[in-house]
Amino acid sequence: MAGDFRKRLQAQETLIGTMVTLPVPSIAEILAELGFDWLFVDGEHGPLETREILAILQAVGDRLACLVRVPGSEEAPIKKALDLGAEGIIVPQVNTAEQAARVVQYARYAPVGSRGVGLARAHGYGLRFQEYLEKANERVTVIVQAEHVQAVENMESIVKVEGIDAVLLGPYDLSASLGRMGRIDDPSVIEAIEQVTRTCQAAGIPLGYFGVSAQAVRPYIERGYSLIAAGVDTLMIAGAARHLLKDLR
Repeated sequence: MAGDFRKRLQAQETLIGTMVTLPVPSIAEILAELGFDWLFVDGEHGPLETREILAILQAVGDRLACLVRVPGSEEAPIKKALDLGAEGIIVPQVNTAEQAARVVQYARYAPVGSRGVGLARAHGYGLRFQEYLEKANERVTVIVQAEHVQAVENMESIVKVEGIDAVLLGPYDLSASLGRMGRIDDPSVIEAIEQVTRTCQAAGIPLGYFGVSAQAVRPYIERGYSLIAAGVDTLMIAGAARHLLKDLR
């Protein structure tokens, strides 16, 4: 169920998810029936806007946790994603401890944060307002992405920020920041990933990784990464269709 996701992540269970990029709620609904632990709803890239994210969250319901990747670390998108009912947020390009601390502040209600209070789907449209306020700070998951060389350089201070639940590596953007666009197997990219891995594991911070296939993420599962996003809805549909067509022709 969705409600225990943060506790499972903190316990460093292996949590398998997949990425949702298409503005079609029924696709997310189908994925939610298959046994994934979570869905990575991508509000940074692609066409997903507020209405589409809301529809996806409504279609999935409480079957599993939906974590929304917001466009950036500003207050408004973080607040909006959580008010829609996301179980947590994934924040891209968090490169400093100060930035990470602001993210946590925006995601937590007072007195530990500064999240704005409103009436929305997360609060049962007001019907479960007080119940949500009392539980939100313990339930909402905050994940920051390490996808730039600056984040790698500042990782020792980032992991000390209280309230960060996991660090999710973004290998493709990281490779670009190192001047190795798309070359995620380049030695410099591998060393940067190793540095993040060592720092997070030493601090007891769960690690996450995204890959387009099971083969891409399996080495990270074996290394103890907890938060795994494997595959993308578009590629899975295309792959299944290609396989079917090949079998028929």
